[in-house]
Amino acid sequence: EVYFKNLSKQKQKEVMEKNGNNHKLRVCVATCNRADYSKLAPIMFGIKAEPQFFELDVVVLGSHLIDDYGNTYRMIEQDDFDIHTRLHTIVRGEDEAAMVESVGLALVKLPDVLNRLKPDIMIVHGDRFDALALATSAALMNIRILHIEGGEVSGTIDDSIRHAITKLAHYHVCCTRSAEQHLIAMCEDHDRILLAGCPSYDKLLSAKNKDYMSIIRMWLGEDVKTRDYIVALQHPVTTDIKHSIKMFELTLDALISFNKRTLVLFPNVDAGSKEMVRVMRKKGIEHHPNFRAVKHVPFDQFIQLVAHAGCMIGNSSCGVREVGAFGTPVINLGTRQTGRETGENVLHVRDADTQDKILHALQLQFGKQYPCSKIYGDGNAVPRILKFLKSIDLKEPLQKKFCFPPVKDNISQDIDHILETQSALAVDLGGTNLRVAIVSMKGEIVKKYTQLNPKTYEDRLALILKMCVEAASEAVNVNCRILGVGISTGGRVNPREGIVLHSTKLIQEWSSVDLRTPISDALHLPVWVDNDGNCAALAERKFGHGKGIENFVTLITGTGIGGGIVHQHELIHGSSFCAAELGHIVVSLDGPECLCGSQGCIEAYASGIALQREAKKLHDDDLLLVEGMSMKEEEIVSAAHLIQAAKLGNTKAESILRTAGTALGLGVVNILHTVNPSLVILSGVLANHYVNAVKDVINRQALSSVKTVDVVVSNLADPALLGAASLVLDYTTRRIY
Repeated sequence: EVYFKNLSKQKQKEVMEKNGNNHKLRVCVATCNRADYSKLAPIMFGIKAEPQFFELDVVVLGSHLIDDYGNTYRMIEQDDFDIHTRLHTIVRGEDEAAMVESVGLALVKLPDVLNRLKPDIMIVHGDRFDALALATSAALMNIRILHIEGGEVSGTIDDSIRHAITKLAHYHVCCTRSAEQHLIAMCEDHDRILLAGCPSYDKLLSAKNKDYMSIIRMWLGEDVKTRDYIVALQHPVTTDIKHSIKMFELTLDALISFNKRTLVLFPNVDAGSKEMVRVMRKKGIEHHPNFRAVKHVPFDQFIQLVAHAGCMIGNSSCGVREVGAFGTPVINLGTRQTGRETGENVLHVRDADTQDKILHALQLQFGKQYPCSKIYGDGNAVPRILKFLKSIDLKEPLQKKFCFPPVKDNISQDIDHILETQSALAVDLGGTNLRVAIVSMKGEIVKKYTQLNPKTYEDRLALILKMCVEAASEAVNVNCRILGVGISTGGRVNPREGIVLHSTKLIQEWSSVDLRTPISDALHLPVWVDNDGNCAALAERKFGHGKGIENFVTLITGTGIGGGIVHQHELIHGSSFCAAELGHIVVSLDGPECLCGSQGCIEAYASGIALQREAKKLHDDDLLLVEGMSMKEEEIVSAAHLIQAAKLGNTKAESILRTAGTALGLGVVNILHTVNPSLVILSGVLANHYVNAVKDVINRQALSSVKTVDVVVSNLADPALLGAASLVLDYTTRRIY
């Protein structure tokens, strides 16, 4: 109990020890233009404020260094950041070829800079062609990449560039729930995705309290009132330059006709911008009494201008993202932001043949006030990002892994498939589902069937027989020869007789059940039965991390906590088949009550049921949901909600998960001191959430002789089914069991 209380005091020490006692994370932030700096600056201020954890290097390139675009590197210097390197990477021409040449020039210049800096991680923002050059250089030079604002959807070439950077990046900070889901759908590792919100919102949500009238007068004139002017910001669409220039021309015509004071910002450096500037000059915008044309407005002042404008018009992402924080009306023109999530303040004009459509939109929107929108952030993005940076383990392999969805293999016509594949029929009896699969000798799941597990013994046994008969028939069609049936089930099992002695409370009417006889009689095949924890250990021994390891332990972290012990290559069952009930190791004399009737078991702290119990308590006290979370009224509170809340910064949820991980770690320490394995494998849905906590507890609590034990997360997609298959397949290769 004293140990648990001291956990919070150890937090800062743990972070430093993770990457070496005195190692600070060296972070390179590269900024290319005024827009990305507005998102990166809050992060840079946060990094600079914690010198005990970070070293900051700033690299400036792109349009920051071009006079026609305002020499915006000066605002970085005004923010008191030391610029380590300035790279002139823009090839002038403002056409498609110039963009390609600019990427190439950046790729030529960046390696020398990165070789000198040797950052641990590079932070790259967004979807610009400059950012693609940065990400490509860092990836090829084995530098970890943190990508800001990945997973979003918009129009033009930006989508392709953004998603390309996502595939190069090792870590992702996204702004919305939809963006997070897009990243997961793109096969990115969920554990390396942070839903933080947009960093610029940390500034935006406090911006309206500042003095703004002096800023408005400075940029628009002394006689201008709030809500009585327009901010216009329009960029070329690189995939349809001709049409975007035409729309810009119509926009200026509509603004001239609308006859309101308007601040027009010059477009960005993309292909087509030169033609847009020509249109502005042709129409005399720079000398028109109603217009103020500027190359750049500092972000702090720009916030005030859009916050108090009567309307913003154009196709900048700022209009559909940041401006929603103030409820300022926005007219989004064309396809450049198609797919972006927007608040109700945004009116879309997808296409315009004449100025009339744009003029009508101005008449509808100008001067309105909409509710403020927080789709893109709640003002707490930077603390979340800094915490995420501190959690990065530089000892982890640099090579990123993709989480591909299962794909059905086609049976090709080669000799290996023409001949029958020796296989097992695997059965997994869980608390919720009953699953049957055909598993090949190589551990490939050829076919899988899933049904809800019936509540009564008779219905359950009948369904097992029906599914096994169906799977055995299908095996013929897929050229598989079934060698036997392996059954994985919860509870205590006598594997010699194939009898379930008694089960957990999750599976009702499942005590003193002979599974071997009826299934063997029906299918005329040999049948093996064992506990699900033991099966998981067998799966690791045959197909996973335990292959070739003499002594190891597997821990299942799921609805309950179970496991299996392999000693001298053989599974330990114990004198009464009760060995490896690892979930019922007691780690606290007066801890929470366990389903077994005892108190303080690992399972009472770290199982899915235990986490669900704690989540319900928080929910009942209105302490579970934080910004970025939502629950339907009929939705059942689960452990997943607790984990989600912790990821979003809920300190109480974090504390519960930390305690659960510590309890599991103490249990593992007891196992190490008892059977002294050389490897501990964490399996199940909660394994990734606990592995670091377990390692930390071992490092602090275990005897020095066992501290070097390897603790890994299982890489098996379905250990229960693979373990059940191993019962059969080990027999066919004459392994002693």
